[in-house]
Amino acid sequence: MSRPSDQNRLLAALPHRDYQRLARYLEPVSLSFGQVLYEPGGRIAHVYFPHSGVISLLTIVGPGKGAEVGVVGNEGVVGASASLGIDVSHLRAVVQGSGTAVRIAASRLRRELRAQGSWYRELFRFSDALMGQVAQTAACNRFHKVEPRLARWLLTTRDRVRSNRFHLTHEFLSVMLGVRRVGVTAAATSLQKRGLITYSRGNILLLDPKGLEAAACACYKAVTQMYRRTYGSASRTSR
Repeated sequence: MSRPSDQNRLLAALPHRDYQRLARYLEPVSLSFGQVLYEPGGRIAHVYFPHSGVISLLTIVGPGKGAEVGVVGNEGVVGASASLGIDVSHLRAVVQGSGTAVRIAASRLRRELRAQGSWYRELFRFSDALMGQVAQTAACNRFHKVEPRLARWLLTTRDRVRSNRFHLTHEFLSVMLGVRRVGVTAAATSLQKRGLITYSRGNILLLDPKGLEAAACACYKAVTQMYRRTYGSASRTSR
């Protein structure tokens, strides 16, 4: 397998020898919208490195009740705790943007990376940025109104799918934001009336990304800056 320097940034950051050690075990897979990779309390059988898809991490608090606490795109990895011997998921991991990834069996990753300091260095860098995102999202969900949160969430998705156009239903958005569908409808309608987006039957087009950034809460810029500090000069995870 060729080195994915423009596909998954965490893998691309590994030294060539360490990457080649893993490459023969990396399996290309498709990520389908709504696909559940892990459930809380479920076993982590595979570790995923997204290329073009977006994976949401949700905390579940009861039947049909949960909220997104983080997202992972081509900047990172999902299920990496298994490489540390923690092979039970605490979160639900669900595909919010279809795309592609490579995956590796968790048991194989543990064996291959046991003596590789470079893997743990990159994993800790990513984990630090992800934990910052989780903390910021938790505060955002508590203190900010639905409309700026929706704007922030749409921009975060845009950065990872690398497109101003994507498909999301009201039902899915209500789960991601932890609010009722009527709240999502009102917020999306307001953004549409302001000429920032168009939304029809789950198809979203960002008409004015700069205007949407102005409409988003400060959490979008804060998380973007976290990833910039972690990954260098790139201001967004998709670059």
